[in-house]
Amino acid sequence: MPAKPLFLFGTLRHAPLLDAVAGAPLDGEAATLTDHAVSRAVDGAGIAQRFPLCAAQPGAVAQGLLVRPDARAMARLDAYEQLWHYRPEPVTVQATDGPVEALVYRPEAGLFTPGEPWSLAEWVALEGRLRTEVAQALMPLFDRLPPAIIAERYPLLAGHVASRLRAADEPAPATLRHDAMPDDVALLAREEPYTRFFAVFEDRLRHRRFGGGSSETVLRAAFLMSDAVTVLPYDPVRDRVMVVEQFRAGPFARGDRNPWSIEAIAGRIDAGEEPEAAARREAREEAALDLGVLHSSGRYYPSPGAVTEYLYTYIGLAALPDEAAGIHGLASEAEDIRSHILPFERLMDLIRSGEVANGPLITSAYWLALNRERLRQP
Repeated sequence: MPAKPLFLFGTLRHAPLLDAVAGAPLDGEAATLTDHAVSRAVDGAGIAQRFPLCAAQPGAVAQGLLVRPDARAMARLDAYEQLWHYRPEPVTVQATDGPVEALVYRPEAGLFTPGEPWSLAEWVALEGRLRTEVAQALMPLFDRLPPAIIAERYPLLAGHVASRLRAADEPAPATLRHDAMPDDVALLAREEPYTRFFAVFEDRLRHRRFGGGSSETVLRAAFLMSDAVTVLPYDPVRDRVMVVEQFRAGPFARGDRNPWSIEAIAGRIDAGEEPEAAARREAREEAALDLGVLHSSGRYYPSPGAVTEYLYTYIGLAALPDEAAGIHGLASEAEDIRSHILPFERLMDLIRSGEVANGPLITSAYWLALNRERLRQP
């Protein structure tokens, strides 16, 4: 029996995303759902999501696309929508030839409320490419993993895809180094033996050699991590910085006698988020601090031999009175973060003594040492 027609009102109206999720192109026709409106979904914390919901609103008319997926495509669409706790419910829509009994995806009761009107065109401009490529990477996972595990991994996967797209879009100067061409590296096989908090790729590949020709087939492993930001808050009036301290699994796993690390504020860039916005968000989350002007202090791979992580580092101007220090962090991420306010010269003393052993903080401090007088000028 063919699946019931499906009324699409939101992101799945974007044809490339629909094709990726359904597994094949789906023809559709324009349709409407009366007494309903398409709005941004607002969660229980009052945060407006970038995806929409279609909720009852007397007198309104929701525009959409009516498609007729087969059973396989419908199963894929259901699985995708259930990641956000959306499930199909029956509705009657108006199509070209009159009323049609169809299904529409709606969230579980009480999960979201309607916010501001949602625009497909705006969403496509901001996130269409990203979410389509995330879906292309995501959908094969449903063949081998339970939905709960996929839902847990979705933010990680989206972050990886966003990082890859950012890397492809940014300039890659080559005035000294080799100017890479697309065929300089041949990826022969890729395995992914671990994916959870980060992922591991094991690649068999060949690459161009400086002396000419190609290398033999080599095995290379990489830790796949999303792009991240660091920001060192600096008060140019008081000549003070803020650093944060927290337990770190890396030093602990290495056997460091003291796994509590002094660092700049840091965090992953969420999928669809700009680096500067991430820096400001992390400052609020980790230190309850609103930053002023941000100065880029570098962008780089901290450990390119085996880690994909790419850092965008900033100095953030802010007022740092004594009472700005405290204990913060997101309870949802089990963060326990203590912030310290200290004179700039004290930070340099901590670097010289080795008590500060965090690379991004050290490079940011050196940048600040070079630019501090300029930043302190009225």
